[in-house]
Amino acid sequence: MNATKLALLTLLSCSTAAVTAGEKARFPNTLTDDEYRSGFELLFDGQSLDGWRTTGNWRVERESIHRERAGESLVFAGKRLPDDFELRFEWLIDRGGESGLLYRPGLYEYQIVDDARHPLGRNPRTSSGALTFCMPPAKNATNPTGRWNTGRIVCQGTVIQHWVNGTKVVDFDYTESRWQANVHAFLRRGGRLAARPTSLRLQDAGSPVWFRTIRLRELRPQDDVGHSTVVPPPVDEAVLRAEAKELEAFDRLRATGRPSH
Repeated sequence: MNATKLALLTLLSCSTAAVTAGEKARFPNTLTDDEYRSGFELLFDGQSLDGWRTTGNWRVERESIHRERAGESLVFAGKRLPDDFELRFEWLIDRGGESGLLYRPGLYEYQIVDDARHPLGRNPRTSSGALTFCMPPAKNATNPTGRWNTGRIVCQGTVIQHWVNGTKVVDFDYTESRWQANVHAFLRRGGRLAARPTSLRLQDAGSPVWFRTIRLRELRPQDDVGHSTVVPPPVDEAVLRAEAKELEAFDRLRATGRPSH
C-alpha cells in the first residue's frame, strides 16, 4: 500500500475529523438537530449504496462513498433533486485528482479538484468550488489534499451559491447582464440554464474520491438564502485563451452530437 493511500485510509477511519475551524466536529452521516428541524434528509447512510445506482466502480469504504475504479458516475436514484434545494456534503480528493457533483441538468457542476497539481486547477473557472466553466470561486478555501472538505450548494430560481469549508465562494444570479460572458462559456460547454430537475450525480472523472454526510432539503420560493453577490477575481488572459481552446473542442463535440462531459 502506498503512502498516499495509507494516509487517506487513516483519515477515513477518523469518525469525527474536524473539517474547518468554523464548523464543529460531527459524526459522519448524521443530521444535527438543527438540520433535522430544517427538513434535511440523509442521502447516504454510511453503510450501503441503497438508493444509489452504480456500475460497480463505487463502494462503501469506512463510512464513505469511494470511487474505486473506472466506470460511470454514481447516481442517486432514490429521488430527483427539487428545483430549489440546499445540498450539504463532505468530500476528499486524492493527490492530483478530479471529481465533481452534477446537480441540475445541463452540466451544472460543483467542481472538485486538487488545485495544486491537476491541470484544471490552473483555471479558476475549473478549480475547486467553481460552477465549472462558468463562475470561479472568489478564493481558494480548500484544505490541503488528503483532508476532508465540506461543500454546500444552494439553488433558488436563478441564484446559484457554492460554499467550501464554510466560505461562500460563488453567489450570483445568472440572469444579470454582468455575467453574460460567464454564462456564454457555460452554454458553449453544453450547459442549459433553465433545465430542471435531475438526479444528483457524483462524477467519475478518473480519480479516487470520497464523499460522505450527504444531506438535502427542499427550499421554498419564499425562503431567504441570503443572496449577496460574490464578485470573483478576474481571470488571467492567458488562462482565458487556453480555456477558449477547450470550449472550441466542446463546440466540435456538440457538432458531432456527442456529449461534452
